[in-house]
Amino acid sequence: MARIAGVDLPREKKVEIGLTYIFGIGRKTARDILAKTGVSESLRIKELTDADVNKLRQVIERDHRVEGALRTEVAMNIKRLMDIGSYRGIRHRRGLPVRGQRTHTNARTKKGPRRAIAGKKKVTK
Repeated sequence: MARIAGVDLPREKKVEIGLTYIFGIGRKTARDILAKTGVSESLRIKELTDADVNKLRQVIERDHRVEGALRTEVAMNIKRLMDIGSYRGIRHRRGLPVRGQRTHTNARTKKGPRRAIAGKKKVTK
């Protein structure tokens, strides 16, 4: 099993898809990494040699910010917005959508499950 950036990559997947299991690497970045290292896209992760895995690991560590470092950077960016009191920071603090979506209806993913309204009785049949 290949382990890159602290993530165990799934053995049966193709290399391009397997690399996307690393936080911070999507399909485009995975293709760029494979082109840079010269590893074939048609290979499955279980078919990679140790040399191939080392090449991939070196390119990812050298050229890309992934996993813990990237998560820390994102969290610090959000914290900075909240500290300076920007509109986006206030929306993060309140747990509301940040990018201009409507909240009168919808926005359940960000707002969470509906809360009961005090004093309202359920209709019984």
